[in-house]
Amino acid sequence: MLRLTEMQRYLRKLTGNRRTRDANRHLGISLAFVAGATNAGGFMAIRQYTSHMSGIISSMADNLVLQDYLSVAVGFGSVVAFAGGAAYSSILINWGRHHRTHSEYAYPLLWEALLLCCFGLMGGYLQGLSGFVPFTVLLLCFIMGLQNAIITKISKAEIRTTHMTGMVTDMGIELGKMVYINLGRESPHYKPVHADRRRFGLLLAMVSAFFIGGFCGALGFHTLGYSSTLPLAGVLTILAVVPLVDDFRVRRRLLVRHLRGHQQT
Repeated sequence: MLRLTEMQRYLRKLTGNRRTRDANRHLGISLAFVAGATNAGGFMAIRQYTSHMSGIISSMADNLVLQDYLSVAVGFGSVVAFAGGAAYSSILINWGRHHRTHSEYAYPLLWEALLLCCFGLMGGYLQGLSGFVPFTVLLLCFIMGLQNAIITKISKAEIRTTHMTGMVTDMGIELGKMVYINLGRESPHYKPVHADRRRFGLLLAMVSAFFIGGFCGALGFHTLGYSSTLPLAGVLTILAVVPLVDDFRVRRRLLVRHLRGHQQT
């Protein structure tokens, strides 16, 4: 029972509305793993990565030159779907803030879990249908945008879970600071260069989590097929469930008080 209570406290800290830097880091690493697994598993299903918009936008330009207008349309739809997922995540989070819920960040995670369940349960049945690949691309891009916006909002744009290019760039910047030799004295015109080793460790952990998630996602899809996304949905549900239960309990208490007050009058 004690261990269960400690787990509940950890999950409440991880996805609840009261944020700490450690909670942001732990959640970011967890979501980077899920993003890597979804991205790699999605590639195994449709032969296209859906987490990075730079590649999709570049492919749109290439396909436009090649006069492959259907691929251009799918690429444009992918960008719109990614932005739509981020927008929907923002709507859910802002709604939760305005209503002072505990689960303002848990709602988008629950939606991501539901969409991954749909992908995992229906993918195998719909695979042979016309239009399956474009629809799946749009769905996965929507999921990626939804997730990326969650941690971006939480960390105030410090952490992103699907944008590895930016993370690797930031790692390179910190590495440059680490090997930089400070020769001058501190003055108004010169300040010693110091690396943020804590940030470098976080970036390294998130890139590693994305890679490990990608390996697990690819292996899972190769072994289990579309149903390999169901464990990912389960992980997201576990992350979201405690703040959602907290909100349910609060609303139930308010409803009971309201009914008692109505009966007394």
